[in-house]
Formats: sequence, structure tokens, C-alpha cells
Amino acid sequence: MCTIFAGQDPTNYEMHSRSVRLAGHSTSVRLEKKFWQIIDHIAHSQGMNTGKFLSTLYDEALDINSDVTNFASLLRCSCILYLSEPHGVLDLANAELRQQAELEKKVV
Repeated sequence: MCTIFAGQDPTNYEMHSRSVRLAGHSTSVRLEKKFWQIIDHIAHSQGMNTGKFLSTLYDEALDINSDVTNFASLLRCSCILYLSEPHGVLDLANAELRQQAELEKKVV
């Protein structure tokens, strides 16, 4: 029963660190390689590079929650949320991006 999980390619769960800029500060985020692949995919589907996506996500989490105590966990849970319903999550995210762009046009 567990061979599908236990027998997976070990590179999936190798840890990788990436340097990112969050809230104007350089830091590193350490996640398993498979999570980075999912994050890269989500970022690309949003028309962003991964750094921009991470920065945007961090800033929005700060706005909503006033603090981001464990960004790596937020990223893992974001991947799980995406995997549970990829089209619904991305459709909602794209709608929010369009709405934000329209608001920015009205301000200018």
C-alpha cells in the first residue's frame, strides 16, 4: 500500500534553499524540491517569476494576518491547497489579479 509513497524518487524530498527578497529583506527559504516545482508552476500560471510570486504572497499574507510566522509552512500549505483544486484556486487567483489591475488603472 505504501510503496507508491515510500518508493518515490528521493530527489522529490531533497531539501533546497532559495534566496528571496521578502518585504525588502534578503532571506532564504528551504523546501523540498517537489514543493519548489509546484510553486514554480503556480507562479508561471500567474504570469510571474517565482521571486515575484513569493514576494506578492508574503506581502498579502502580512496584510491579511499582520504577521507571517512560518513562511515555509505557508508555502507548503499553499501547494496542498493548489493540488486539492488546481483550476478553482488558479481561476480565483486570476480573477483577483484582474480586479487588482482594474483598481490600479482607476487610481492612475
